[in-house]
Amino acid sequence: MNYKIIADSCCEFPPEWENSGYERIPLGLEVNGELIMDDESFDQAQFLKKVAASPVCPKSFCPSPEKFKEAYETDAPNVFVFTLSSKLSGSYNSAELGKKLYIEEHGNKNIFVCDSESASCGETQLARKAAEWSEEGLPFEEICRKLTEYRDRMKTYFVLDNLETLRKNGRLTGVKALVASTLNIKPVMGSHKGEIIQLSQAIGIKKGLARMAEYVAKEAVHPEDKTLMITHCNCPARAQSVKEMILSKIRVKDVLIMDTKGVSSMYANDGGVIVTL
Repeated sequence: MNYKIIADSCCEFPPEWENSGYERIPLGLEVNGELIMDDESFDQAQFLKKVAASPVCPKSFCPSPEKFKEAYETDAPNVFVFTLSSKLSGSYNSAELGKKLYIEEHGNKNIFVCDSESASCGETQLARKAAEWSEEGLPFEEICRKLTEYRDRMKTYFVLDNLETLRKNGRLTGVKALVASTLNIKPVMGSHKGEIIQLSQAIGIKKGLARMAEYVAKEAVHPEDKTLMITHCNCPARAQSVKEMILSKIRVKDVLIMDTKGVSSMYANDGGVIVTL
Protein backbone atom coordinates (compact mmCIF):
# COMPACT_ATOMS: atom_id res chain seq x y z
CA MET A 1 0.00 0.00 0.00
CA ASN A 2 1.20 3.52 -0.76
CA TYR A 3 -0.56 4.93 2.29
CA LYS A 4 -1.09 4.19 5.96
CA ILE A 5 -4.07 5.15 8.10
CA ILE A 6 -3.41 5.91 11.78
CA ALA A 7 -5.97 6.90 14.40
CA ASP A 8 -6.05 7.19 18.14
CA SER A 9 -8.10 4.52 19.85
CA CYS A 10 -11.20 6.68 20.15
CA CYS A 11 -11.69 5.65 16.52
CA GLU A 12 -13.43 2.38 15.71
CA PHE A 13 -12.11 0.38 12.77
CA PRO A 14 -14.41 -2.27 11.25
CA PRO A 15 -12.90 -5.79 11.33
CA GLU A 16 -12.01 -5.79 7.64
CA TRP A 17 -9.70 -2.81 8.23
CA GLU A 18 -7.58 -4.65 10.76
CA ASN A 19 -4.47 -5.09 8.63
CA SER A 20 -1.03 -3.60 8.17
CA GLY A 21 -2.42 -0.52 6.44
CA TYR A 22 -4.33 0.62 9.52
CA GLU A 23 -3.13 1.23 13.07
CA ARG A 24 -4.86 2.43 16.22
CA ILE A 25 -2.72 4.17 18.85
CA PRO A 26 -4.11 3.24 22.27
CA LEU A 27 -5.14 5.74 24.90
CA GLY A 28 -4.94 4.72 28.53
CA LEU A 29 -8.03 4.36 30.72
CA GLU A 30 -8.04 4.52 34.51
CA VAL A 31 -10.84 2.98 36.53
CA ASN A 32 -10.60 3.15 40.31
CA GLY A 33 -6.79 3.24 40.18
CA GLU A 34 -6.45 0.46 37.58
CA LEU A 35 -4.81 1.31 34.25
CA ILE A 36 -6.43 -0.31 31.21
CA MET A 37 -5.02 0.12 27.71
CA ASP A 38 -7.46 0.68 24.89
CA ASP A 39 -5.83 -1.85 22.59
CA GLU A 40 -6.66 -5.29 21.20
CA SER A 41 -6.90 -6.64 24.76
CA PHE A 42 -9.78 -4.30 25.68
CA ASP A 43 -12.81 -6.17 27.04
CA GLN A 44 -15.87 -3.93 26.90
CA ALA A 45 -18.07 -6.08 29.14
CA GLN A 46 -15.47 -6.25 31.91
CA PHE A 47 -14.70 -2.56 31.53
CA LEU A 48 -18.34 -1.52 31.89
CA LYS A 49 -18.67 -3.67 35.02
CA LYS A 50 -15.62 -1.99 36.55
CA VAL A 51 -16.93 1.47 35.70
CA ALA A 52 -20.34 0.66 37.23
CA ALA A 53 -18.69 -0.60 40.42
CA SER A 54 -16.20 2.26 40.75
CA PRO A 55 -16.89 5.00 43.32
CA VAL A 56 -14.83 7.46 41.24
CA CYS A 57 -15.21 8.67 37.68
CA PRO A 58 -12.98 6.94 35.10
CA LYS A 59 -10.35 8.97 33.25
CA SER A 60 -8.48 8.72 29.97
CA PHE A 61 -4.88 9.52 29.03
CA CYS A 62 -3.70 10.42 25.54
CA PRO A 63 -0.88 8.50 23.83
CA SER A 64 2.67 9.82 24.03
CA PRO A 65 4.24 11.60 21.03
CA GLU A 66 6.72 8.71 20.81
CA LYS A 67 3.90 6.24 20.15
CA PHE A 68 2.76 8.28 17.19
CA LYS A 69 6.34 8.72 15.95
CA GLU A 70 6.82 4.95 15.95
CA ALA A 71 3.63 4.53 13.91
CA TYR A 72 4.94 6.99 11.31
CA GLU A 73 7.98 4.77 10.75
CA THR A 74 6.52 2.96 7.76
CA ASP A 75 7.50 2.34 4.16
CA ALA A 76 4.22 3.91 3.03
CA PRO A 77 5.01 7.33 1.53
CA ASN A 78 1.72 8.91 2.65
CA VAL A 79 0.50 8.81 6.24
CA PHE A 80 -2.91 10.06 7.36
CA VAL A 81 -3.52 10.51 11.09
CA PHE A 82 -6.89 11.09 12.76
CA THR A 83 -7.45 12.10 16.36
CA LEU A 84 -10.44 12.89 18.49
CA SER A 85 -11.26 16.56 18.85
CA SER A 86 -8.45 18.71 20.25
CA LYS A 87 -11.15 20.39 22.38
CA LEU A 88 -11.64 17.06 24.19
CA SER A 89 -8.17 15.48 24.34
CA GLY A 90 -4.45 16.09 24.02
CA SER A 91 -4.21 13.31 21.42
CA TYR A 92 -3.99 15.76 18.50
CA ASN A 93 -1.10 17.62 20.11
CA SER A 94 0.70 14.32 20.78
CA ALA A 95 0.28 13.32 17.14
CA GLU A 96 1.69 16.66 15.97
CA LEU A 97 4.64 16.41 18.37
CA GLY A 98 5.21 12.87 17.13
CA LYS A 99 5.40 14.24 13.60
CA LYS A 100 8.06 16.79 14.65
CA LEU A 101 10.05 14.06 16.36
CA TYR A 102 9.86 11.90 13.24
CA ILE A 103 11.04 14.72 10.97
CA GLU A 104 13.91 15.58 13.31
CA GLU A 105 15.07 11.97 13.23
CA HIS A 106 14.25 10.86 9.70
CA GLY A 107 13.64 13.98 7.61
CA ASN A 108 10.51 15.13 5.79
CA LYS A 109 7.64 12.78 5.04
CA ASN A 110 4.04 13.18 3.89
CA ILE A 111 2.26 13.06 7.26
CA PHE A 112 -1.13 14.72 7.61
CA VAL A 113 -2.42 15.01 11.19
CA CYS A 114 -6.14 15.75 11.15
CA ASP A 115 -8.07 16.99 14.16
CA SER A 116 -11.38 15.25 13.48
CA GLU A 117 -13.28 17.83 15.55
CA SER A 118 -15.33 14.76 16.39
CA ALA A 119 -14.75 11.34 17.97
CA SER A 120 -15.52 7.65 17.48
CA CYS A 121 -17.16 7.12 14.07
CA GLY A 122 -16.35 10.70 13.12
CA GLU A 123 -12.72 9.61 12.92
CA THR A 124 -13.81 6.49 11.04
CA GLN A 125 -15.57 8.63 8.44
CA LEU A 126 -12.38 10.57 7.72
CA ALA A 127 -10.20 7.46 7.72
CA ARG A 128 -12.47 5.83 5.13
CA LYS A 129 -12.32 8.89 2.87
CA ALA A 130 -8.51 9.02 3.14
CA ALA A 131 -8.30 5.38 2.05
CA GLU A 132 -10.86 5.86 -0.72
CA TRP A 133 -9.11 8.88 -2.22
CA SER A 134 -5.71 7.20 -1.87
CA GLU A 135 -7.00 4.17 -3.78
CA GLU A 136 -8.23 6.53 -6.49
CA GLY A 137 -4.68 7.83 -6.86
CA LEU A 138 -5.29 11.42 -5.81
CA PRO A 139 -2.16 13.43 -4.88
CA PHE A 140 -1.33 13.71 -1.17
CA GLU A 141 -1.93 17.47 -1.02
CA GLU A 142 -5.32 17.16 -2.67
CA ILE A 143 -6.40 14.41 -0.26
CA CYS A 144 -5.39 16.61 2.69
CA ARG A 145 -7.45 19.49 1.32
CA LYS A 146 -10.47 17.28 0.65
CA LEU A 147 -10.26 15.73 4.12
CA THR A 148 -10.31 19.16 5.74
CA GLU A 149 -13.31 20.20 3.68
CA TYR A 150 -15.11 16.94 4.45
CA ARG A 151 -14.36 17.34 8.17
CA ASP A 152 -15.80 20.85 8.15
CA ARG A 153 -19.08 19.61 6.63
CA MET A 154 -19.40 16.43 8.71
CA LYS A 155 -22.05 16.32 11.44
CA THR A 156 -21.79 14.42 14.72
CA TYR A 157 -24.69 13.62 17.05
CA PHE A 158 -25.12 11.52 20.17
CA VAL A 159 -27.58 10.56 22.87
CA LEU A 160 -26.34 9.00 26.09
CA ASP A 161 -28.08 7.45 29.05
CA ASN A 162 -25.50 9.07 31.31
CA LEU A 163 -23.50 12.27 30.79
CA GLU A 164 -21.66 12.12 34.11
CA THR A 165 -18.33 10.90 32.74
CA LEU A 166 -18.24 13.71 30.19
CA ARG A 167 -19.28 16.28 32.78
CA LYS A 168 -16.89 15.22 35.54
CA ASN A 169 -13.98 15.10 33.11
CA GLY A 170 -14.68 18.66 31.96
CA ARG A 171 -15.83 17.76 28.44
CA LEU A 172 -19.09 19.71 28.58
CA THR A 173 -17.68 23.23 28.86
CA GLY A 174 -19.64 24.33 25.78
CA VAL A 175 -22.95 23.26 27.32
CA LYS A 176 -24.53 26.07 29.32
CA ALA A 177 -26.93 23.99 31.36
CA LEU A 178 -28.12 20.41 31.62
CA VAL A 179 -31.33 19.25 33.22
CA ALA A 180 -31.22 16.80 36.10
CA SER A 181 -30.91 13.19 34.99
CA THR A 182 -33.45 12.20 37.63
CA LEU A 183 -36.12 13.78 35.41
CA ASN A 184 -35.31 11.18 32.70
CA ILE A 185 -34.72 13.98 30.22
CA LYS A 186 -32.18 12.94 27.58
CA PRO A 187 -30.26 15.75 25.87
CA VAL A 188 -29.58 15.40 22.16
CA MET A 189 -25.96 16.42 21.74
CA GLY A 190 -23.87 17.53 18.79
CA SER A 191 -20.60 19.29 18.09
CA HIS A 192 -19.49 22.68 16.83
CA LYS A 193 -15.88 22.92 15.67
CA GLY A 194 -15.00 20.06 17.99
CA GLU A 195 -16.79 21.33 21.08
CA ILE A 196 -19.81 19.51 22.50
CA ILE A 197 -23.09 21.39 22.30
CA GLN A 198 -26.68 20.59 23.23
CA LEU A 199 -29.12 20.57 20.32
CA SER A 200 -32.36 19.52 21.95
CA GLN A 201 -33.80 17.24 24.60
CA ALA A 202 -36.55 14.70 25.05
CA ILE A 203 -38.19 12.71 27.81
CA GLY A 204 -36.83 9.15 27.77
CA ILE A 205 -34.17 7.46 25.68
CA LYS A 206 -36.54 6.37 22.87
CA LYS A 207 -37.75 9.90 22.25
CA GLY A 208 -34.20 11.18 22.57
CA LEU A 209 -33.00 8.82 19.85
CA ALA A 210 -35.98 9.74 17.65
CA ARG A 211 -35.17 13.43 18.08
CA MET A 212 -31.56 12.74 17.12
CA ALA A 213 -32.70 10.90 13.99
CA GLU A 214 -34.77 13.95 13.07
CA TYR A 215 -31.70 16.18 13.36
CA VAL A 216 -29.60 13.82 11.25
CA ALA A 217 -32.19 13.79 8.47
CA LYS A 218 -32.92 17.53 8.63
CA GLU A 219 -29.27 18.60 8.49
CA ALA A 220 -28.05 16.02 5.96
CA VAL A 221 -26.53 17.45 2.76
CA HIS A 222 -26.37 15.07 -0.21
CA PRO A 223 -26.74 12.01 2.08
CA GLU A 224 -27.07 9.75 -0.98
CA ASP A 225 -23.31 10.21 -1.49
CA LYS A 226 -22.34 9.47 2.10
CA THR A 227 -22.00 6.62 4.57
CA LEU A 228 -24.16 6.77 7.67
CA MET A 229 -22.01 5.60 10.57
CA ILE A 230 -23.42 4.60 13.94
CA THR A 231 -21.44 3.48 16.97
CA HIS A 232 -23.11 2.16 20.09
CA CYS A 233 -21.96 1.12 23.52
CA ASN A 234 -23.36 -2.35 24.16
CA CYS A 235 -26.78 -1.58 22.65
CA PRO A 236 -27.06 -2.99 19.10
CA ALA A 237 -30.86 -2.86 19.16
CA ARG A 238 -30.79 0.89 19.78
CA ALA A 239 -28.30 1.38 16.96
CA GLN A 240 -30.50 -0.62 14.60
CA SER A 241 -33.53 1.42 15.64
CA VAL A 242 -31.69 4.68 14.95
CA LYS A 243 -30.61 3.36 11.57
CA GLU A 244 -34.20 2.50 10.64
CA MET A 245 -35.52 5.87 11.80
CA ILE A 246 -32.93 7.76 9.75
CA LEU A 247 -33.38 5.63 6.63
CA SER A 248 -37.13 6.17 6.79
CA LYS A 249 -36.41 9.87 6.20
CA ILE A 250 -33.38 9.97 3.86
CA ARG A 251 -31.43 7.74 1.48
CA VAL A 252 -27.71 7.14 2.07
CA LYS A 253 -24.92 5.46 0.10
CA ASP A 254 -24.02 2.93 2.81
CA VAL A 255 -24.44 2.19 6.52
CA LEU A 256 -21.80 1.06 8.99
CA ILE A 257 -22.69 0.09 12.57
CA MET A 258 -19.94 -0.61 15.12
CA ASP A 259 -19.63 -1.26 18.83
CA THR A 260 -17.49 1.21 20.74
CA LYS A 261 -13.92 0.49 21.81
CA GLY A 262 -12.43 1.67 25.08
CA VAL A 263 -12.39 5.48 25.00
CA SER A 264 -15.78 5.75 23.35
CA SER A 265 -17.19 3.18 25.79
CA MET A 266 -15.91 5.23 28.71
CA TYR A 267 -17.49 8.47 27.58
CA ALA A 268 -20.63 7.11 25.92
CA ASN A 269 -21.32 4.78 28.85
CA ASP A 270 -23.50 1.70 28.61
CA GLY A 271 -26.34 2.43 26.18
CA GLY A 272 -24.90 5.45 24.36
CA VAL A 273 -25.35 5.95 20.60
CA ILE A 274 -23.21 8.15 18.32
CA VAL A 275 -24.05 9.07 14.72
CA THR A 276 -22.03 10.79 12.00
CA LEU A 277 -22.97 11.69 8.45
